Amino acid sequence: MENFADVKYILDGFLFIFAGILVMWMAAGFAMLESGLTRSKNTATVLTKNILLFAISCIMFYFVGYNFMYGDGNIFIGSGVMLSGKTSEGMGYPVMADFFFQVVFVATAASVISGVIAERMKIWPFLIFTIILTSIIYPIQGHWSWGKSELGGFMTGFSDFAGSTVVHSVGGWAALAGVLILGARKGKYAKDGQVRPIPGSNLPMATLGTFILWMGWFGFNGGSQLALGSKEDIDAIASVIASTNMAACAGGLMAAILTQLIYKKIDLTMVLNGTLAGLVSCTAGPNLGIDVALIEGLIGGALIIFAVPFFDKLKIDDPVGALSVHLVSGIWGTLAVGIFSPTVTFLAQIKGVVVVGSFVFISSFIIWKIIDLLIGLRVDDETEVNGLDINETGLEAYPEFKRA
Repeated sequence: MENFADVKYILDGFLFIFAGILVMWMAAGFAMLESGLTRSKNTATVLTKNILLFAISCIMFYFVGYNFMYGDGNIFIGSGVMLSGKTSEGMGYPVMADFFFQVVFVATAASVISGVIAERMKIWPFLIFTIILTSIIYPIQGHWSWGKSELGGFMTGFSDFAGSTVVHSVGGWAALAGVLILGARKGKYAKDGQVRPIPGSNLPMATLGTFILWMGWFGFNGGSQLALGSKEDIDAIASVIASTNMAACAGGLMAAILTQLIYKKIDLTMVLNGTLAGLVSCTAGPNLGIDVALIEGLIGGALIIFAVPFFDKLKIDDPVGALSVHLVSGIWGTLAVGIFSPTVTFLAQIKGVVVVGSFVFISSFIIWKIIDLLIGLRVDDETEVNGLDINETGLEAYPEFKRA
């Protein structure tokens, strides 16, 4: 090789681009999963939210968020240089490849929120919150863990390889803050405290969405190795991807076994979320080995079975189970690194969870409340009963199938 540095530059840049494409494809998975687990009268609204949140995430992270997160200055003023003015010189990889890989992570956090607030929130309040999340809230906390500023030093020792906390639980904390203000869907909880199931409209679509997310996760975790220019790097990426796959398998299987034991039937929706919980659980430490990933996935899948009814007991209505998958499993996966990694302390992981969780929940609650006071978060009762699609989008996803 005439210039090994050039080859490494090319390979590292290719990893960012290819892995970013896989993670971008997860947006389709989130859209299909949310559509499948909610009612058909809200499908067009769900799809509209998912495509617009991705567009907003990319634009806002380009103009504002990337500099907050990876700027050389402090966490509030970034580097003071727009991304369009940066060059790849001295970075070791193309700056735009780095931006693309990072921005699809931002959109993932926003996608988590979409599922939790589904079927009763107006589109525009959600999109306004997405603007603030992707340009300010997500980048600031991300800077503490993955940025370069010395002001992030109080997170020293905290380890989150691909984002169990930095991405997934951030989406969960922001969603929890919003749903506490928004309230539950009409008819979900009876006055006597009984929980009334509201079945999803399309389980084949939800299952396909889960498989798409599973596939995209190989880019999510594998790309977080951040390098492809050596034998050690490709060995590490292979190990991370194999571990990610194992965690998903373990989570889905554990959910199937537990629902059979508890409810005497295998619950497909729990199996889907158990699979995703396994993926989230290993995201903070997919580099710890396949055996550790198996344990993380098994426990993540088990947590889902108990977290979903726990939120229902609190009357926190989560139509797709995203709080259980991304918040609960995100916390578990982060803490698991402190248990299984010999170089990371459990205390550092707890501190990271508490610091990020507190910042995101409190800031999100304030923003949600301001939006609610100014324009209102929730649709009116008639719109909720009839479905959000006609009122919010003027369309129906399935116009040939009319409800009685």
